[in-house]
Amino acid sequence: MTREEVNSNDFGANGHQGTAIDITFDFRSDANGRDPDSYSPTLRRYHQLLWNKPLPSGEVFELSSSKPGIYLYHHSALGEFRLSSDSVIPRFTRRPTMKPIIEQLPNQEIAFFNMIAYTVGGMMIFPSNQIDHKMTINAARGLIGAISDRFDLTLECIRRHYIDLDSPLAPTLSRYADFFALFEDFHGYVNFFLLDDLVTEEDVVKYSIPFDGFQSSPFPKDVENYKEYRRRSIEFIEARNQGIQQLRY
Repeated sequence: MTREEVNSNDFGANGHQGTAIDITFDFRSDANGRDPDSYSPTLRRYHQLLWNKPLPSGEVFELSSSKPGIYLYHHSALGEFRLSSDSVIPRFTRRPTMKPIIEQLPNQEIAFFNMIAYTVGGMMIFPSNQIDHKMTINAARGLIGAISDRFDLTLECIRRHYIDLDSPLAPTLSRYADFFALFEDFHGYVNFFLLDDLVTEEDVVKYSIPFDGFQSSPFPKDVENYKEYRRRSIEFIEARNQGIQQLRY
């Protein structure tokens, strides 16, 4: 499903018509000092508005926020899915090894990057249920060193999942194969989650740092490298925000 097809859907049938999404809203502002992914009511409402829509099959991925202890929930003939939010664009400002680089940047640049990363264009949902007591996708993204929370690298792993290629996240993604099957293929996943600004027309991921097949460190190596990472990340968030703003609810 393309962004244009999403625009043409009648979201009013799901009770969303006339509801605006503020693409400038910083979800930290209503999380009361806690993790916005868990505690921002505005973020949860926006996720529900954005992703409660038809899948490539035409079936609606209806999301509920009323099940106790579960962020968002779907249960139908398609399956049962528990989902959580994740801020997917890391700034690396709290990572000790990045401190010598971060200290060379103006405070206002750091503050702006932190702010825009917590707007809706920088947010995603992933399955939140543990399978066989192993890591969820959110946990694996952060703990597997070859990924280190990078969303472009996560998306590359998802691309490889759809064509049965190995990646650092392959074992984790395979545990949630039923979730990824909802979108049929990588193109369907990208279009559903409005990620087309992070891939080319040939569905090749646009990396924020030159990519060498998960061989090098995922972290920017110097100030100029970090600035390029920051620029590309902000461009993606801003473009996705603009796409979200064009949708009807």
